[in-house]
Amino acid sequence: MTVLSLVLMVVDARFAALKPLRSQLGMVLTPLYYVAELPVRAWDAVYLQLTSRADLIAENERLRAEALLARHKLQKLASLTEQNVRLRELLNSSELLDERVLVAELIGIDPNPFSQRIMIDKGERDGVFLGQPVLDATGLMGQVVEVLPFTSRVLLVTDVSHSLPVQVNRNGLRAIASGTGNSEWLELRHVGDTADIRVDDIVVSSGLGQRFPAGYPVGRVVHVNRDSSQPFAEVRVEPTAQLNRSRYLLLVFSPESAYGQVFPSLSLETEGEGAETELEGEAPEQPADTQPQAPAQEETSDAQ
Repeated sequence: MTVLSLVLMVVDARFAALKPLRSQLGMVLTPLYYVAELPVRAWDAVYLQLTSRADLIAENERLRAEALLARHKLQKLASLTEQNVRLRELLNSSELLDERVLVAELIGIDPNPFSQRIMIDKGERDGVFLGQPVLDATGLMGQVVEVLPFTSRVLLVTDVSHSLPVQVNRNGLRAIASGTGNSEWLELRHVGDTADIRVDDIVVSSGLGQRFPAGYPVGRVVHVNRDSSQPFAEVRVEPTAQLNRSRYLLLVFSPESAYGQVFPSLSLETEGEGAETELEGEAPEQPADTQPQAPAQEETSDAQ
């Protein structure tokens, strides 16, 4: 058999006599080759399907993660854009003030529903002092009532314990704006029933009481109710400051405050060791005649 095989191989290689036979044998054996390959082809097809499904699932998960990350970045970008707009508004509003200002950020809100207080990230180390006026880009927000080394607490104008002297910008009519515990509106007290006050009148700080400088916008009159049986009219004022939305605030160092007179050379644009040394020193006493005495009623109402 070995010799016959070798002879057939030599004849097939040297001569063409066996080509028809080889062709016929190929036709007969082709179905056998196809049947023999079926298990391999079936396994390859199943493996390809499983691999493709796994790849598609993995790619789908990857695309979902990338889409989620992209949405997160988009939201962060939108937040940064809004923050940039608010900071620009705040900086533009600070340019309109004659006083020196310090930008602070809101870091906490009093959880007590009956108290309108917030916490900011500036404190005694930054020169913050009790009674310092605080405002945002649109109006007066309140005053500092507690100073800690690195933070401070601010009492908002809408707190029930807060009052400040104001005047109607249109005609100079003076009144007391008191908080109601509701962040949506203030109440003007002691406004006569026949007083010249109208809806949409702008109310600003009067500067009396030596706490808030004059001319800061406080609110807009939204409701006036006159009752002839009552000596005073019911007047509600909507605050111009965005008490529930503002995140960046301005601390005002005004000449009207004692701080502005004790430290006239304080610069808020640069922080140096000399300024810190000056802040740590005790303030000299002011002469009695340097601060005009406000009426007792308005001074009491201006305190927290």
